[in-house]
Order: sequence, then structure tokens, then C-alpha cells
Amino acid sequence: MLELSSDVNPVDVAAYATKRADGSVQVMLINKTNSTHTVTLSFDGFNPTKIAKYNPRKVVALLNDAGIVRNRLKINSAITNAKAFLDVTREFGSFDNYVWRFVDGKPLRRKRGQPVPARTELSDALSKDLSRRGFKFVGSTICYAFMQAVGLVNDHDLVCFRYKQV
Repeated sequence: MLELSSDVNPVDVAAYATKRADGSVQVMLINKTNSTHTVTLSFDGFNPTKIAKYNPRKVVALLNDAGIVRNRLKINSAITNAKAFLDVTREFGSFDNYVWRFVDGKPLRRKRGQPVPARTELSDALSKDLSRRGFKFVGSTICYAFMQAVGLVNDHDLVCFRYKQV
């Protein structure tokens, strides 16, 4: 049994279990509060103008940063996506203007009783358009989760307090 130190708030910790080839289980605990803070600091507060200017030395520094996922493809995609984000912002005036045109400026609401999808034709279209514009790691499922997070789609049940707020 795994016990947390009394100074750790369980809400702030995520646990990931992985079964190893030998049958044993490896458990990794991540302090969500600190890791979010670390990633924000590591990536200059997610400022796309700064990230778009990252050079090979900064990439090496990120690859050595134990507080983030150290995957060269994902780090390079963050730089590529920052550049593409700035291009979209120049073309549409804001990224907000760009994404809201996929839903004609109004949040889409899931019909009562319908299951919550992992992707839709709209998230497929957003994914394809983002890819065409040079974005990386923007599959349809990721795009649908983004659409939920920013309020382009409202998948809350009618009885959920958040339904009317989104």
C-alpha cells in the first residue's frame, strides 16, 4: 500500500500506474500544482512570441528540465505551434476569431441523451485546418477536448450547474 506524506494534499497529486514486462507495477506520483507551475515557468508563461524564438540552446535546456515531459518532438512542436499560432493571429486578428468561426460564433450544445463524443466532424475539420497551417500534435480528439475546454461545445448534462454557465 502506498502512503502519502501528511503534508501532501491528495487533490494536488496525480498517480499513474504502469505494468512492467516482469509483471511488477511502477507507480509515479506527480504533484499537479507544482508541475503546472514548472511547465508554465519553463515555457515562459506560454507566451507564443517568446516560444517562437526558442533556439537549439533553449531546446537542450528544456530537454534537461526534470519538471516537464522531456520529449524532443513535443518541445519542437511547441515552438512550431507558437509560430503557427502567431500566423493565425495575424490572419484572423486573434486565435479566438479563428476558432469561433468553426461553430458560427455560438457554443454547440449536446442534445439530451446523446453520448459525449471523443471527436466530431467539427473537431476533424479543426484538426485538418490546424495541421494545414503547420500545427503539430493536433489530432481530432485533442481538438475536441480543446473545443470543450474553451466553450465551443457544451457537453454538460442539462442538470449540471455548469450547463447554463458555459
